[in-house]
Amino acid sequence: MDFEIAIVGSGFAGSLLALICRRLGRSVVLIEKGSHPRFAIGESSSPLANLLLEELSDRYDIPRIRPLASWGTWQAAYPKIGCGLKRGFSFYGHQKGELFRADSERRDQLLVAASPRDEVADTHWFRADFDQFLVNEAEAEGVEYLDHTELTALEHRADGVAVSGRRSDGGPLHLNARLLVDASGARGFVHKTLRLREGSFPDLPATQSLFTHFEGVRRWDEMEVLKDLGKPPYAVDDAALHHVFDGGWIWVLRFNNGVVSAGVAAAPWLAEELRLSEGVNGWDRLLARFPSIREQFRDARALRPFVFVDRLPFRSAAAAGTNWALLPSAAAFVDPLLSTGFPLTLLGVARLTDAIEHSWGGHELEKRLEAHGAKTLEEADTAAALVAALYVSFADFELFAALSLLYFAAVSFAETARRLGRADLAGSFLGGGRLVYRKKLPDCCRRAIRMGKTGNSSAERADLISRIFAAIEPWDVAGLTDGRRRRWHPMEAAPLLAASHKLGVSPHEIEAMLVRSGFWARTSTGRRTGT
Repeated sequence: MDFEIAIVGSGFAGSLLALICRRLGRSVVLIEKGSHPRFAIGESSSPLANLLLEELSDRYDIPRIRPLASWGTWQAAYPKIGCGLKRGFSFYGHQKGELFRADSERRDQLLVAASPRDEVADTHWFRADFDQFLVNEAEAEGVEYLDHTELTALEHRADGVAVSGRRSDGGPLHLNARLLVDASGARGFVHKTLRLREGSFPDLPATQSLFTHFEGVRRWDEMEVLKDLGKPPYAVDDAALHHVFDGGWIWVLRFNNGVVSAGVAAAPWLAEELRLSEGVNGWDRLLARFPSIREQFRDARALRPFVFVDRLPFRSAAAAGTNWALLPSAAAFVDPLLSTGFPLTLLGVARLTDAIEHSWGGHELEKRLEAHGAKTLEEADTAAALVAALYVSFADFELFAALSLLYFAAVSFAETARRLGRADLAGSFLGGGRLVYRKKLPDCCRRAIRMGKTGNSSAERADLISRIFAAIEPWDVAGLTDGRRRRWHPMEAAPLLAASHKLGVSPHEIEAMLVRSGFWARTSTGRRTGT
């Protein structure tokens, strides 16, 4: 069989890439080792991820995908596809053996809203449903889909590549393609077959993870620990809920089908102390350490066996070569923290589809693939530097919260710039739009990591926090440096309007962008509502 493009792995990214390539007129085969529907994590989207999904849907005329970019349109178009409401990012700091004790100054909380209201909110993707939907869409567009197919060999040819393997019925498979794209995840087909060297992320611990899907998990905002604290900017469980503590963190993501995704990512010392590799017993030992989290899971029941991963971080030494490329999800994985995986992967999809659209059939394609590979690894390295700094600061919630704002400032700036038609200002992922931010962010992270290793004085710690806020301020378009908020950050129009000069536009252009994006709701009388 001969195809122009072969894609290995039918998760959401591989299927979306296949669908777009067919829209561009290319012949495409999508190859899957297993079948759908299937359990998968990597479930929480973000404003930038959803904006990229919108852009890809509009650019390549795939209107059936666009409703998946926000909660309201998703529920209207596809109510039977499992989905969770994500209004923001909720963080709570915990101490071993102690009940969570919220205080009026919110010293152990960080809430960052990602949308002004439910209708335009982000989502958690119930991957069993979401991935299967995209596979079906790709097939409907004319993609050749082969599941239950084990690939075993990859051979370079003058005009492309040849891959071979075996189908589940025992029959052999041989096919040729001009371009091979690997979307099969960390340590996937191309990485193993070409024996690519596995690199590492300096300073990022070799974290371990334990996770599954549950039912019966209590809402955090209905527990006694949060009463009498006032009304938060959004319902804190309708978000990506993070419990952080020395050595690791727990995620809790709710879907509208009653399922809750939850798990832990832990530094090696904590994972070994808790013996997370023992599955449910390791999970029980973790909950026993934090009484308030244990109470949240008091009536929870695991819906499937726990999955243990003995090493989360992964970085391939190369992400592209002659006639092949890795999607970001196959080139590197950092950590689920901050939901960086979706935007990184969709940026990679956008780079590859642009290259295929404009450079197909010429020598320029090879250069574009090389640039994609370099950018993929550069962006993963930047995300890893920030996550490494966050891991060493888990036990110091004030520092952790400040470092987290480096991420939220960068992505809110990038999202706003793209919505204004100024993608040139957005720069690389976490680039904040300008080279100066790409220098200041790693500098702040290096200082935090050094302090985590050697200890610090109160003066050094105060100086670092001051440096972090100084780095953020020129790119802060969301009011993140406003200390009066006491770490509860709503999504408001006023900071965006006041920061128009940072984006090189007028307040009027900001207002027009807010109207286009649905930031303001319209009442039956046509009046605008929202902050």
